[in-house]
Amino acid sequence: MPYPQVIPHSDGAGVIESVGDGIDPGRVGRRVWVFGAQSYRPFGTAAQLTAVPAWQAVDLLDEVSDETGPCLGIPGITAHRAVFADGPVTGMTVLVHGVLGGVGALAAQLAHWGGATVVGTVRNHDDLKQVNTAAVAHPVALDQPNPADDIRGHAPHGVDRIIEVAFSDNIDVDAAVVKNQAVIAAYATRHDRPDFPFWPMLFDNVTIRLLGSDDFPAQAKQQAAADLTTAARDGALSIAIGPALPLEHVAEAHNRVDAGARDRVLLTIPQ
Repeated sequence: MPYPQVIPHSDGAGVIESVGDGIDPGRVGRRVWVFGAQSYRPFGTAAQLTAVPAWQAVDLLDEVSDETGPCLGIPGITAHRAVFADGPVTGMTVLVHGVLGGVGALAAQLAHWGGATVVGTVRNHDDLKQVNTAAVAHPVALDQPNPADDIRGHAPHGVDRIIEVAFSDNIDVDAAVVKNQAVIAAYATRHDRPDFPFWPMLFDNVTIRLLGSDDFPAQAKQQAAADLTTAARDGALSIAIGPALPLEHVAEAHNRVDAGARDRVLLTIPQ
């Protein structure tokens, strides 16, 4: 391990207990959500106390619940970067793969909040009924014979942006539906050396943006935090949250995630 002891988890919410030198003491007692607590650092949020740089403790507005705060961190910042790294999406068509996942669900809602028309995919036809149609105008199941045709039916001129959770699996569909000058923003892949149709994508002048959340520019993270807070305050974000587990059941929480839980898994921290 990079440190002799590591406390896991990077996201959370709570109340500021104390501040370091040069930080406004008026922040003590404020509700905040935090991100990146264990990114390149040893002591994360699976504990009663954690210390983070001041800008990574973001004021949690009265309109935002304690449960929503911990769900805005890595998934939300990744989703925000995927949607907005290449500029505003107002008036665009954005294809979001995996809209039932933690990042995909937030990406779809942020794109809708940003003024885009969202086409969202799920893996199986039976999952369509679970899609948040308030954000996803056109849900598409990838297990149908030709999902690219269905996507093209909703975006006959092609899509402007693609938010990709499974680059290796979906790239042929993506190549078939992109508009010239489109951006594919990928934050995950199933195979670590994926093939893709080079020449068709070259002539479409496609940009492939790869996203590793720990190393986003600080300014991008700060903008994401501000926008996520605003969107949550405005009621633009709906997050499926499962029953919380006590801290001493942290291993069970990890098992739930590993088993593919679609609801966010939270820990309650004792005082």
